[in-house]
Amino acid sequence: MLFVACIGVALYVHYQVEKTWLEQSYVYHVYENAQGEQVYKFKGQEVLIGETVPYHLSPLNQQQLDKLDKAPAISQQWVVDQQQQIKLLKPAFHYGAWSLLPAALTICLCLITREPLTALFGGIVVGALMLGNFDLTDSVIIPNLATEGAVGLLLLYLWLLGGLLGIWSKTGAAQAFAHHMTTHYVKGPRSAKLVSWFMGILFFQGGTMSTVLVGTTVRPLADKAKVSHEEMSYIVDSTASPIAAVIAFNAWPAYIQALLFVPGVAFLATEADRLAFFFASVPFSFYGIFAVLGTLLLSLNITRFSGKRIRQARERALTTGQLDAPNAKPLSAKELQKCDVPHGYHPHYLEFVLPLITLVVTAIATFFVFDSPKINWAFGAALILSALIALAKGMSLMDLIDGFGNGLKGVVVASVILMLAVIVGTISKEIGGGLYLVALLGEQLPFWALPVLLQLITMVIAFSTGTSWGTYAIAFPLAMPLAWSVAQLQGVANPELFMMVCFATVLNGSVYGDQCSPISDTTILSSMTTGCDLMDHVKSQIVPATYAAICAASLWTLTVIFFA
Repeated sequence: MLFVACIGVALYVHYQVEKTWLEQSYVYHVYENAQGEQVYKFKGQEVLIGETVPYHLSPLNQQQLDKLDKAPAISQQWVVDQQQQIKLLKPAFHYGAWSLLPAALTICLCLITREPLTALFGGIVVGALMLGNFDLTDSVIIPNLATEGAVGLLLLYLWLLGGLLGIWSKTGAAQAFAHHMTTHYVKGPRSAKLVSWFMGILFFQGGTMSTVLVGTTVRPLADKAKVSHEEMSYIVDSTASPIAAVIAFNAWPAYIQALLFVPGVAFLATEADRLAFFFASVPFSFYGIFAVLGTLLLSLNITRFSGKRIRQARERALTTGQLDAPNAKPLSAKELQKCDVPHGYHPHYLEFVLPLITLVVTAIATFFVFDSPKINWAFGAALILSALIALAKGMSLMDLIDGFGNGLKGVVVASVILMLAVIVGTISKEIGGGLYLVALLGEQLPFWALPVLLQLITMVIAFSTGTSWGTYAIAFPLAMPLAWSVAQLQGVANPELFMMVCFATVLNGSVYGDQCSPISDTTILSSMTTGCDLMDHVKSQIVPATYAAICAASLWTLTVIFFA
Protein backbone atom coordinates (compact mmCIF):
# COMPACT_ATOMS: atom_id res chain seq x y z
CA MET A 1 0.00 0.00 0.00
CA LEU A 2 2.82 2.39 0.83
CA PHE A 3 4.40 1.80 -2.59
CA VAL A 4 1.10 2.29 -4.44
CA ALA A 5 0.41 5.52 -2.53
CA CYS A 6 3.89 6.84 -3.37
CA ILE A 7 3.32 6.10 -7.07
CA GLY A 8 0.16 8.23 -6.93
CA VAL A 9 2.06 11.02 -5.18
CA ALA A 10 4.87 10.81 -7.76
CA LEU A 11 2.42 11.27 -10.64
CA TYR A 12 0.80 14.20 -8.82
CA VAL A 13 4.19 15.86 -8.35
CA HIS A 14 5.14 15.39 -12.00
CA TYR A 15 1.94 16.90 -13.36
CA GLN A 16 0.98 19.46 -10.70
CA VAL A 17 4.01 20.65 -8.73
CA GLU A 18 6.18 23.39 -10.27
CA LYS A 19 9.96 23.08 -10.17
CA THR A 20 12.03 25.56 -8.20
CA TRP A 21 15.10 26.40 -10.29
CA LEU A 22 18.42 27.19 -8.61
CA GLU A 23 21.74 28.46 -9.95
CA GLN A 24 24.63 26.03 -9.53
CA SER A 25 28.16 27.33 -10.09
CA TYR A 26 31.33 25.24 -10.51
CA VAL A 27 34.79 26.77 -10.16
CA TYR A 28 37.73 25.10 -11.91
CA HIS A 29 41.40 25.97 -12.12
CA VAL A 30 41.37 27.53 -15.58
CA TYR A 31 44.65 28.26 -17.35
CA GLU A 32 46.04 28.73 -20.85
CA ASN A 33 47.65 25.75 -22.58
CA ALA A 34 50.55 25.87 -25.04
CA GLN A 35 48.15 26.86 -27.85
CA GLY A 36 46.81 29.82 -25.86
CA GLU A 37 43.45 28.13 -25.24
CA GLN A 38 41.67 28.31 -21.91
CA VAL A 39 41.43 24.83 -20.39
CA TYR A 40 40.97 23.01 -17.08
CA LYS A 41 41.98 19.54 -15.98
CA PHE A 42 39.46 16.78 -15.34
CA LYS A 43 40.71 13.30 -14.36
CA GLY A 44 44.16 14.22 -15.63
CA GLN A 45 42.94 15.36 -19.07
CA GLU A 46 42.85 18.91 -20.39
CA VAL A 47 39.33 20.05 -21.25
CA LEU A 48 38.74 23.08 -23.46
CA ILE A 49 36.24 25.52 -21.96
CA GLY A 50 33.54 27.09 -24.10
CA GLU A 51 32.97 30.73 -24.94
CA THR A 52 32.45 32.88 -21.85
CA VAL A 53 29.81 35.55 -21.28
CA PRO A 54 29.40 38.12 -18.49
CA TYR A 55 27.60 36.62 -15.51
CA HIS A 56 24.75 39.13 -15.57
CA LEU A 57 23.95 38.26 -19.21
CA SER A 58 23.69 34.52 -18.63
CA PRO A 59 20.18 33.04 -18.69
CA LEU A 60 21.38 30.63 -15.98
CA ASN A 61 22.02 33.16 -13.21
CA GLN A 62 19.58 33.08 -10.31
CA GLN A 63 17.84 36.31 -11.29
CA GLN A 64 16.91 34.87 -14.68
CA LEU A 65 16.03 31.43 -13.31
CA ASP A 66 13.53 33.02 -10.91
CA LYS A 67 11.56 34.21 -13.95
CA LEU A 68 11.30 30.77 -15.56
CA ASP A 69 8.14 28.70 -15.78
CA LYS A 70 9.84 25.92 -17.77
CA ALA A 71 13.28 24.35 -18.20
CA PRO A 72 16.10 26.70 -19.35
CA ALA A 73 16.99 26.62 -23.03
CA ILE A 74 20.61 25.62 -22.32
CA SER A 75 22.06 23.16 -19.83
CA GLN A 76 25.33 24.97 -18.98
CA GLN A 77 27.33 28.08 -19.75
CA TRP A 78 30.76 29.47 -18.91
CA VAL A 79 30.60 32.94 -17.34
CA VAL A 80 32.92 35.61 -15.97
CA ASP A 81 31.77 37.26 -12.74
CA GLN A 82 32.59 40.71 -11.38
CA GLN A 83 35.78 39.39 -9.76
CA GLN A 84 36.90 38.10 -13.21
CA GLN A 85 36.47 34.56 -11.92
CA ILE A 86 35.63 32.06 -14.67
CA LYS A 87 33.04 29.52 -13.60
CA LEU A 88 30.56 27.12 -15.10
CA LEU A 89 26.85 27.68 -14.48
CA LYS A 90 24.41 24.78 -14.53
CA PRO A 91 20.74 24.96 -13.58
CA ALA A 92 19.26 22.58 -11.02
CA PHE A 93 15.80 22.22 -9.55
CA HIS A 94 13.83 20.71 -6.72
CA TYR A 95 10.18 19.94 -5.95
CA GLY A 96 10.32 21.16 -2.38
CA ALA A 97 9.78 18.50 0.28
CA TRP A 98 8.52 16.12 -2.42
CA SER A 99 12.13 15.78 -3.63
CA LEU A 100 12.86 13.59 -0.61
CA LEU A 101 10.20 11.03 -1.54
CA PRO A 102 12.27 8.43 -3.52
CA ALA A 103 15.02 8.22 -0.90
CA ALA A 104 12.53 8.22 1.98
CA LEU A 105 10.49 5.43 0.36
CA THR A 106 13.61 3.35 -0.28
CA ILE A 107 14.76 3.65 3.32
CA CYS A 108 11.27 2.92 4.73
CA LEU A 109 10.86 -0.17 2.54
CA CYS A 110 14.34 -1.37 3.56
CA LEU A 111 13.41 -1.07 7.22
CA ILE A 112 9.95 -2.65 6.78
CA THR A 113 10.74 -5.52 4.39
CA ARG A 114 14.45 -6.11 5.16
CA GLU A 115 14.72 -6.76 1.42
CA PRO A 116 16.93 -4.12 -0.25
CA LEU A 117 16.33 -5.21 -3.87
CA THR A 118 12.63 -4.44 -3.91
CA ALA A 119 13.11 -1.33 -1.74
CA LEU A 120 15.68 0.13 -4.13
CA PHE A 121 13.58 -0.72 -7.16
CA GLY A 122 10.58 0.96 -5.52
CA GLY A 123 12.58 4.14 -5.00
CA ILE A 124 13.72 4.07 -8.63
CA VAL A 125 10.15 3.70 -9.91
CA VAL A 126 8.83 6.58 -7.80
CA GLY A 127 11.75 8.88 -8.69
CA ALA A 128 11.46 8.09 -12.39
CA LEU A 129 7.72 8.86 -12.39
CA MET A 130 8.36 12.19 -10.66
CA LEU A 131 10.76 13.09 -13.48
CA GLY A 132 8.34 11.89 -16.15
CA ASN A 133 10.57 9.00 -17.23
CA PHE A 134 7.92 6.34 -17.79
CA ASP A 135 10.21 4.01 -19.76
CA LEU A 136 12.22 2.61 -16.85
CA THR A 137 14.45 0.38 -18.95
CA ASP A 138 15.57 2.73 -21.73
CA SER A 139 15.25 6.09 -19.96
CA VAL A 140 16.44 5.26 -16.45
CA ILE A 141 18.19 1.95 -15.83
CA ILE A 142 20.28 1.57 -19.02
CA PRO A 143 21.53 5.22 -19.15
CA ASN A 144 22.57 5.08 -15.49
CA LEU A 145 24.28 1.70 -15.81
CA ALA A 146 26.03 2.81 -19.01
CA THR A 147 28.04 5.50 -17.22
CA GLU A 148 31.76 5.13 -16.66
CA GLY A 149 31.30 5.05 -12.88
CA ALA A 150 28.66 2.32 -12.94
CA VAL A 151 30.63 0.16 -15.34
CA GLY A 152 33.71 0.59 -13.16
CA LEU A 153 31.78 -0.52 -10.08
CA LEU A 154 30.42 -3.54 -11.94
CA LEU A 155 33.87 -4.51 -13.19
CA LEU A 156 35.45 -4.15 -9.77
CA TYR A 157 32.83 -5.63 -7.47
CA LEU A 158 31.40 -8.36 -9.69
CA TRP A 159 34.29 -9.61 -11.80
CA LEU A 160 37.47 -8.66 -9.95
CA LEU A 161 36.34 -8.85 -6.32
CA GLY A 162 34.03 -11.83 -6.91
CA GLY A 163 36.66 -13.65 -8.96
CA LEU A 164 39.37 -13.02 -6.37
CA LEU A 165 37.17 -14.24 -3.50
CA GLY A 166 36.19 -17.29 -5.55
CA ILE A 167 39.81 -18.24 -6.29
CA TRP A 168 40.79 -17.76 -2.65
CA SER A 169 37.91 -20.02 -1.68
CA LYS A 170 38.96 -22.66 -4.23
CA THR A 171 42.62 -22.63 -3.22
CA GLY A 172 41.85 -22.43 0.49
CA ALA A 173 44.13 -19.36 0.72
CA ALA A 174 41.79 -17.35 2.94
CA GLN A 175 41.32 -20.26 5.34
CA ALA A 176 45.08 -20.91 5.41
CA PHE A 177 45.68 -17.24 6.23
CA ALA A 178 43.05 -17.37 8.98
CA HIS A 179 44.65 -20.52 10.41
CA HIS A 180 48.11 -18.89 10.33
CA MET A 181 46.87 -15.70 12.01
CA THR A 182 44.89 -17.66 14.59
CA THR A 183 47.90 -19.83 15.41
CA HIS A 184 50.42 -16.99 15.71
CA TYR A 185 48.58 -13.72 16.39
CA VAL A 186 44.84 -14.08 16.92
CA LYS A 187 44.04 -15.86 20.14
CA GLY A 188 40.37 -14.97 20.42
CA PRO A 189 37.63 -12.51 19.45
CA ARG A 190 39.37 -9.49 20.96
CA SER A 191 42.65 -9.94 19.13
CA ALA A 192 40.73 -10.69 15.89
CA LYS A 193 38.86 -7.41 16.23
CA LEU A 194 42.05 -5.51 17.07
CA VAL A 195 43.75 -6.86 13.95
CA SER A 196 40.69 -5.79 11.93
CA TRP A 197 40.72 -2.32 13.50
CA PHE A 198 44.44 -1.90 12.82
CA MET A 199 44.00 -2.88 9.17
CA GLY A 200 41.16 -0.34 8.86
CA ILE A 201 43.56 2.35 10.11
CA LEU A 202 46.34 1.10 7.85
CA PHE A 203 44.22 1.35 4.68
CA PHE A 204 43.19 4.98 5.15
CA GLN A 205 42.30 5.70 1.52
CA GLY A 206 38.65 5.58 2.56
CA GLY A 207 35.43 4.63 0.84
CA THR A 208 34.92 1.48 -1.14
CA MET A 209 38.62 0.62 -1.43
CA SER A 210 39.17 0.40 2.33
CA THR A 211 35.86 -1.37 2.88
CA VAL A 212 36.51 -4.10 0.34
CA LEU A 213 40.18 -4.53 1.19
CA VAL A 214 39.74 -4.75 4.96
CA GLY A 215 36.51 -6.76 4.87
CA THR A 216 37.95 -9.31 2.45
CA THR A 217 41.12 -9.69 4.50
CA VAL A 218 39.75 -9.97 8.01
CA ARG A 219 36.62 -12.05 7.50
CA PRO A 220 38.34 -15.48 7.49
CA LEU A 221 40.24 -14.88 10.72
CA ALA A 222 37.24 -13.18 12.39
CA ASP A 223 34.92 -16.06 11.46
CA LYS A 224 37.44 -18.52 12.86
CA ALA A 225 37.65 -16.50 16.09
CA LYS A 226 33.81 -16.46 16.32
CA VAL A 227 33.35 -12.68 16.02
CA SER A 228 29.76 -11.78 15.11
CA HIS A 229 29.20 -10.37 11.64
CA GLU A 230 27.48 -7.29 13.09
CA GLU A 231 30.63 -6.41 15.03
CA MET A 232 32.89 -7.00 12.03
CA SER A 233 30.78 -5.03 9.56
CA TYR A 234 30.69 -2.10 12.01
CA ILE A 235 34.47 -2.15 12.50
CA VAL A 236 35.10 -2.37 8.75
CA ASP A 237 32.59 0.38 7.86
CA SER A 238 33.53 2.76 10.66
CA THR A 239 37.26 2.63 9.91
CA ALA A 240 36.79 3.35 6.19
CA SER A 241 35.56 6.88 5.45
CA PRO A 242 35.92 8.20 9.04
CA ILE A 243 39.65 7.49 9.11
CA ALA A 244 40.02 8.97 5.61
CA ALA A 245 38.69 12.27 6.97
CA VAL A 246 41.30 12.23 9.75
CA ILE A 247 44.36 10.82 7.92
CA ALA A 248 43.65 12.78 4.74
CA PHE A 249 46.63 11.69 2.63
CA ASN A 250 44.35 10.39 -0.08
CA ALA A 251 42.22 11.60 -3.00
CA TRP A 252 39.80 13.55 -0.80
CA PRO A 253 41.64 16.92 -0.52
CA ALA A 254 42.20 17.22 -4.28
CA TYR A 255 38.50 16.63 -4.95
CA ILE A 256 37.05 18.73 -2.15
CA GLN A 257 39.29 21.79 -2.49
CA ALA A 258 37.73 22.58 -5.87
CA LEU A 259 34.36 23.00 -4.11
CA LEU A 260 35.59 25.50 -1.50
CA PHE A 261 36.06 28.73 -3.47
CA VAL A 262 34.26 31.70 -1.88
CA PRO A 263 34.55 35.10 -3.64
CA GLY A 264 36.47 37.62 -1.54
CA VAL A 265 37.89 35.10 0.96
CA ALA A 266 41.67 35.39 0.77
CA PHE A 267 42.51 32.12 2.55
CA LEU A 268 40.46 30.19 -0.06
CA ALA A 269 41.70 32.10 -3.12
CA THR A 270 44.04 29.55 -4.73
CA GLU A 271 44.23 25.78 -4.92
CA ALA A 272 47.23 25.80 -2.57
CA ASP A 273 45.29 27.96 -0.10
CA ARG A 274 42.31 25.61 -0.18
CA LEU A 275 44.50 22.53 0.32
CA ALA A 276 46.20 24.22 3.29
CA PHE A 277 42.74 25.09 4.67
CA PHE A 278 41.64 21.46 4.29
CA PHE A 279 44.58 20.08 6.29
CA ALA A 280 44.32 22.85 8.90
CA SER A 281 40.70 21.78 9.44
CA VAL A 282 41.55 18.10 10.03
CA PRO A 283 41.84 18.50 13.85
CA PHE A 284 38.16 19.51 13.84
CA SER A 285 37.04 16.21 12.27
CA PHE A 286 35.57 15.22 15.61
CA TYR A 287 33.09 12.70 14.21
CA GLY A 288 35.81 10.80 12.35
CA ILE A 289 37.93 10.71 15.51
CA PHE A 290 35.07 9.51 17.73
CA ALA A 291 33.90 6.94 15.16
CA VAL A 292 37.36 5.38 14.99
CA LEU A 293 37.71 5.45 18.79
CA GLY A 294 34.31 3.76 19.08
CA THR A 295 35.49 0.82 16.99
CA LEU A 296 38.69 0.63 19.06
CA LEU A 297 36.63 0.39 22.26
CA LEU A 298 34.52 -2.39 20.70
CA SER A 299 37.72 -4.17 19.63
CA LEU A 300 38.84 -4.05 23.27
CA ASN A 301 35.44 -5.55 24.26
CA ILE A 302 34.30 -2.26 25.82
CA THR A 303 30.71 -2.19 24.57
CA ARG A 304 29.24 0.61 26.71
CA PHE A 305 28.92 2.88 23.65
CA SER A 306 28.21 0.18 21.05
CA GLY A 307 24.45 -0.10 21.46
CA LYS A 308 22.13 -2.94 22.44
CA ARG A 309 22.19 -4.76 19.09
CA ILE A 310 25.97 -5.09 18.97
CA ARG A 311 26.09 -6.23 22.60
CA GLN A 312 23.47 -8.88 21.84
CA ALA A 313 25.36 -9.98 18.70
CA ARG A 314 28.59 -10.31 20.70
CA GLU A 315 26.84 -12.34 23.40
CA ARG A 316 25.18 -14.58 20.78
CA ALA A 317 28.48 -15.34 19.07
CA LEU A 318 30.22 -16.11 22.37
CA THR A 319 27.51 -18.37 23.77
CA THR A 320 26.08 -20.10 20.69
CA GLY A 321 28.79 -19.65 18.04
CA GLN A 322 26.16 -18.16 15.69
CA LEU A 323 27.77 -15.31 13.76
CA ASP A 324 24.44 -14.07 12.32
CA ALA A 325 21.01 -13.43 13.83
CA PRO A 326 18.50 -16.31 13.40
CA ASN A 327 16.54 -14.62 10.58
CA ALA A 328 19.52 -12.96 8.89
CA LYS A 329 20.01 -12.99 5.13
CA PRO A 330 23.75 -12.41 4.60
CA LEU A 331 24.70 -10.67 1.36
CA SER A 332 27.59 -13.06 0.82
CA ALA A 333 26.32 -16.21 -0.87
CA LYS A 334 26.98 -19.80 0.14
CA GLU A 335 29.54 -20.17 -2.66
CA LEU A 336 31.88 -17.90 -0.69
CA GLN A 337 31.15 -19.41 2.72
CA LYS A 338 32.62 -22.82 2.04
CA CYS A 339 36.08 -24.10 1.15
CA ASP A 340 36.12 -26.36 -1.91
CA VAL A 341 39.81 -27.18 -2.29
CA PRO A 342 40.53 -29.86 -4.93
CA HIS A 343 41.88 -33.20 -3.69
CA GLY A 344 45.67 -33.13 -3.45
CA TYR A 345 46.00 -29.33 -3.42
CA HIS A 346 47.78 -27.97 -0.33
CA PRO A 347 46.89 -24.32 0.46
CA HIS A 348 49.43 -21.92 1.95
CA TYR A 349 48.80 -18.60 3.68
CA LEU A 350 51.20 -16.82 1.28
CA GLU A 351 48.64 -17.46 -1.47
CA PHE A 352 46.52 -14.92 0.39
CA VAL A 353 49.29 -12.60 1.60
CA LEU A 354 51.19 -12.10 -1.67
CA PRO A 355 48.14 -11.08 -3.76
CA LEU A 356 47.06 -8.84 -0.88
CA ILE A 357 50.46 -7.12 -0.79
CA THR A 358 50.31 -6.75 -4.57
CA LEU A 359 46.88 -5.18 -4.25
CA VAL A 360 47.99 -2.65 -1.62
CA VAL A 361 51.27 -1.76 -3.33
CA THR A 362 49.53 -1.27 -6.68
CA ALA A 363 46.88 0.96 -5.14
CA ILE A 364 49.43 3.11 -3.27
CA ALA A 365 51.81 3.33 -6.24
CA THR A 366 49.08 4.41 -8.64
CA PHE A 367 47.91 6.98 -6.09
CA PHE A 368 51.32 8.66 -6.10
CA VAL A 369 51.71 8.39 -9.89
CA PHE A 370 48.18 9.37 -10.99
CA ASP A 371 46.97 11.32 -7.88
CA SER A 372 44.18 8.76 -7.53
CA PRO A 373 44.45 5.04 -6.70
CA LYS A 374 43.63 2.72 -9.63
CA ILE A 375 41.49 0.27 -7.68
CA ASN A 376 40.64 -1.87 -10.71
CA TRP A 377 44.33 -2.27 -11.53
CA ALA A 378 45.04 -3.27 -7.93
CA PHE A 379 42.36 -5.95 -7.75
CA GLY A 380 43.15 -7.10 -11.28
CA ALA A 381 46.81 -7.61 -10.38
CA ALA A 382 45.85 -9.53 -7.22
CA LEU A 383 43.44 -11.71 -9.20
CA ILE A 384 46.02 -12.55 -11.87
CA LEU A 385 48.71 -13.34 -9.27
CA SER A 386 46.33 -15.61 -7.32
CA ALA A 387 45.45 -17.49 -10.50
CA LEU A 388 49.11 -17.87 -11.55
CA ILE A 389 50.14 -19.17 -8.12
CA ALA A 390 47.31 -21.71 -8.16
CA LEU A 391 48.24 -22.92 -11.65
CA ALA A 392 51.94 -23.06 -10.74
CA LYS A 393 51.10 -25.25 -7.71
CA GLY A 394 49.29 -27.73 -9.91
CA MET A 395 45.63 -26.70 -9.82
CA SER A 396 43.88 -27.53 -13.08
CA LEU A 397 42.49 -24.77 -15.25
CA MET A 398 39.00 -26.27 -14.92
CA ASP A 399 39.14 -26.07 -11.11
CA LEU A 400 40.45 -22.51 -11.30
CA ILE A 401 37.62 -21.41 -13.62
CA ASP A 402 35.13 -23.20 -11.37
CA GLY A 403 36.36 -21.18 -8.40
CA PHE A 404 36.22 -17.96 -10.42
CA GLY A 405 32.63 -18.73 -11.44
CA ASN A 406 31.58 -19.50 -7.89
CA GLY A 407 33.03 -16.14 -6.86
CA LEU A 408 30.94 -14.33 -9.46
CA LYS A 409 27.81 -16.11 -8.27
CA GLY A 410 28.67 -15.26 -4.68
CA VAL A 411 28.56 -11.49 -5.21
CA VAL A 412 26.00 -11.12 -7.99
CA VAL A 413 23.10 -10.21 -5.68
CA ALA A 414 25.19 -7.64 -3.82
CA SER A 415 26.35 -6.22 -7.17
CA VAL A 416 22.75 -5.80 -8.34
CA ILE A 417 21.94 -4.03 -5.06
CA LEU A 418 24.96 -1.79 -5.59
CA MET A 419 23.85 -0.87 -9.11
CA LEU A 420 20.31 -0.08 -7.97
CA ALA A 421 21.70 2.04 -5.12
CA VAL A 422 23.72 4.05 -7.66
CA ILE A 423 20.55 4.70 -9.67
CA VAL A 424 18.54 5.76 -6.60
CA GLY A 425 21.30 8.17 -5.60
CA THR A 426 21.44 9.65 -9.11
CA ILE A 427 17.66 10.14 -9.20
CA SER A 428 17.61 11.71 -5.72
CA LYS A 429 20.27 14.17 -6.82
CA GLU A 430 18.47 14.94 -10.10
CA ILE A 431 15.17 15.79 -8.42
CA GLY A 432 16.98 18.04 -5.96
CA GLY A 433 16.51 16.43 -2.56
CA GLY A 434 19.86 17.71 -1.32
CA LEU A 435 19.34 21.18 -2.80
CA TYR A 436 16.01 21.48 -1.04
CA LEU A 437 17.48 20.55 2.33
CA VAL A 438 20.32 23.06 2.02
CA ALA A 439 17.87 25.74 0.86
CA LEU A 440 16.08 25.43 4.22
CA LEU A 441 19.03 27.14 5.89
CA GLY A 442 18.87 30.90 6.23
CA GLU A 443 21.19 33.70 7.26
CA GLN A 444 19.05 34.55 10.31
CA LEU A 445 20.63 31.69 12.27
CA PRO A 446 22.82 32.49 15.30
CA PHE A 447 26.38 31.74 14.25
CA TRP A 448 26.91 29.11 16.95
CA ALA A 449 23.97 27.06 15.61
CA LEU A 450 25.20 26.95 12.01
CA PRO A 451 27.83 24.17 12.38
CA VAL A 452 25.37 21.68 13.89
CA LEU A 453 22.66 22.59 11.38
CA LEU A 454 25.13 22.02 8.53
CA GLN A 455 26.00 18.69 10.14
CA LEU A 456 22.33 17.67 10.34
CA ILE A 457 21.55 18.76 6.79
CA THR A 458 24.52 16.88 5.29
CA MET A 459 23.75 13.82 7.41
CA VAL A 460 20.24 13.72 5.94
CA ILE A 461 21.42 14.40 2.38
CA ALA A 462 24.08 11.67 2.50
CA PHE A 463 21.73 9.22 4.24
CA SER A 464 19.08 9.88 1.58
CA THR A 465 21.41 9.64 -1.42
CA GLY A 466 23.92 7.08 -0.12
CA THR A 467 26.98 9.11 -1.08
CA SER A 468 29.34 11.42 0.80
CA TRP A 469 31.17 12.72 -2.28
CA GLY A 470 27.87 13.52 -3.99
CA THR A 471 26.82 15.38 -0.85
CA TYR A 472 30.06 17.39 -0.93
CA ALA A 473 29.28 18.52 -4.48
CA ILE A 474 25.85 19.69 -3.33
CA ALA A 475 26.65 21.12 0.08
CA PHE A 476 30.10 22.76 -0.02
CA PRO A 477 29.37 25.34 -2.78
CA LEU A 478 26.33 26.45 -0.75
CA ALA A 479 27.52 25.94 2.83
CA MET A 480 30.88 27.72 2.63
CA PRO A 481 29.53 31.04 1.23
CA LEU A 482 26.70 30.82 3.80
CA ALA A 483 29.20 30.32 6.63
CA TRP A 484 31.27 33.30 5.46
CA SER A 485 28.16 35.48 5.18
CA VAL A 486 27.03 34.54 8.70
CA ALA A 487 30.53 35.22 10.07
CA GLN A 488 30.60 38.69 8.48
CA LEU A 489 27.02 39.70 9.35
CA GLN A 490 27.31 38.62 12.99
CA GLY A 491 30.84 39.91 13.56
CA VAL A 492 32.54 36.60 14.35
CA ALA A 493 35.94 37.42 15.87
CA ASN A 494 37.80 34.51 14.22
CA PRO A 495 36.07 33.90 10.87
CA GLU A 496 38.75 31.53 9.56
CA LEU A 497 38.37 29.18 12.53
CA PHE A 498 34.58 29.44 12.19
CA MET A 499 34.88 28.45 8.52
CA MET A 500 37.12 25.51 9.46
CA VAL A 501 34.54 24.20 11.91
CA CYS A 502 31.72 24.60 9.35
CA PHE A 503 33.88 22.83 6.78
CA ALA A 504 34.50 19.97 9.22
CA THR A 505 30.78 19.62 9.96
CA VAL A 506 29.95 19.24 6.26
CA LEU A 507 32.83 16.81 5.75
CA ASN A 508 31.95 14.68 8.77
CA GLY A 509 28.16 14.96 8.54
CA SER A 510 28.36 13.58 5.01
CA VAL A 511 30.55 10.71 6.21
CA TYR A 512 28.01 9.83 8.93
CA GLY A 513 25.08 9.84 6.50
CA ASP A 514 26.95 7.77 3.93
CA GLN A 515 28.17 5.32 6.54
CA CYS A 516 24.71 4.72 8.03
CA SER A 517 22.65 4.72 4.82
CA PRO A 518 21.31 1.33 3.64
CA ILE A 519 21.69 2.51 0.02
CA SER A 520 25.36 3.50 0.39
CA ASP A 521 27.96 1.49 -1.52
CA THR A 522 30.25 1.34 1.53
CA THR A 523 27.40 0.08 3.73
CA ILE A 524 26.49 -2.59 1.20
CA LEU A 525 30.11 -3.63 0.67
CA SER A 526 30.83 -3.76 4.41
CA SER A 527 27.92 -6.18 4.74
CA MET A 528 28.93 -8.17 1.68
CA THR A 529 32.63 -8.62 2.49
CA THR A 530 31.98 -9.54 6.14
CA GLY A 531 28.98 -11.78 5.35
CA CYS A 532 26.50 -9.69 7.35
CA ASP A 533 22.79 -9.10 6.76
CA LEU A 534 22.50 -5.58 5.30
CA MET A 535 19.74 -4.32 7.62
CA ASP A 536 21.33 -5.98 10.68
CA HIS A 537 24.46 -3.99 9.86
CA VAL A 538 22.52 -0.75 9.37
CA LYS A 539 20.49 -1.09 12.57
CA SER A 540 23.43 -2.12 14.74
CA GLN A 541 25.84 0.51 13.39
CA ILE A 542 23.55 3.54 13.57
CA VAL A 543 23.56 3.64 17.40
CA PRO A 544 27.34 3.94 18.02
CA ALA A 545 27.67 6.19 14.97
CA THR A 546 24.99 8.49 16.40
CA TYR A 547 26.79 8.60 19.76
CA ALA A 548 29.91 9.76 17.90
CA ALA A 549 27.89 12.35 15.95
CA ILE A 550 26.33 13.78 19.14
CA CYS A 551 29.73 14.09 20.82
CA ALA A 552 31.13 15.76 17.70
CA ALA A 553 28.20 18.20 17.52
CA SER A 554 28.76 19.21 21.14
CA LEU A 555 32.45 19.89 20.57
CA TRP A 556 31.81 21.88 17.36
CA THR A 557 29.29 24.08 19.17
CA LEU A 558 31.60 24.67 22.14
CA THR A 559 34.51 25.43 19.81
CA VAL A 560 32.71 28.22 17.94
CA ILE A 561 31.19 29.67 21.13
CA PHE A 562 34.50 29.94 23.02
CA PHE A 563 37.11 30.31 20.26
CA ALA A 564 35.41 31.83 17.19
